[in-house]
Amino acid sequence: MPLLPMTKLELGHRGEAWEPGCLRAVVGELLFTFLFVFVGVASTITAGKAAGGADEASAVTAAAMAQALVVAVLATAGFHVSGGHLNPAVTLALAVGGHITLFRSALYVVAQLAGSSLACLLLRCLTGGEATPVHALADGVGPIQGVVAEAVFTFTLLLVICATILDPRKAAPPGTGPLLTGLLVGANTVAGGALTGASMNPARSFGPALATGVWAHHWVYWVGPLAGGPLAVVAYELLFMDVDDAGGAHQPLPQE
Repeated sequence: MPLLPMTKLELGHRGEAWEPGCLRAVVGELLFTFLFVFVGVASTITAGKAAGGADEASAVTAAAMAQALVVAVLATAGFHVSGGHLNPAVTLALAVGGHITLFRSALYVVAQLAGSSLACLLLRCLTGGEATPVHALADGVGPIQGVVAEAVFTFTLLLVICATILDPRKAAPPGTGPLLTGLLVGANTVAGGALTGASMNPARSFGPALATGVWAHHWVYWVGPLAGGPLAVVAYELLFMDVDDAGGAHQPLPQE
């Protein structure tokens, strides 16, 4: 029975941790999140150097393209292993939708944070201690505004995941859901560059903060995504999901 009304939260049990499928999935989340953050942060460093600080728009666009590509590729690669979450907000949202237990979700989040931290610590060593880019609020953007912005960006992310991956009636060709998700991440990164940096992912923000020791407004990058993601899943299932009646999908108009 769900733990909360209007959700499908299931607690799970400790025995899940020793199931071979769960172990593989947790290791997969650690590895794929490590690669995602390593490439994402490295691309941000490279884009900043290439722009030389003179063309911030070009740096943001380049970083967004890298984010889109790495999310699309790694989410696809990890889909059959763990679901390719790479993101605590995605994991919590899918738990709310009943796609994963809370116990396994907790293991996923620990693995994601560990993968992100290892990636940023390794990058710090490889760059000779160079400062790792940390998500930060833009000038004139307050913490509450940042939370709302992150919630909206993450809401759109999970809405796309629901529509292109989880919904049995999805119109997207098989296997294209992660690609479309990656494209949305890229678009949000461009849109959020002047606000919060559009993290949409607490793990993506956690690693750089840990590596640099810069925690200013770090909570914004937890509260926003962890509110927006589950809200999107609940909204989509209440408003659009119709697993029992495929007739709820759009039907072509009759021809004269």
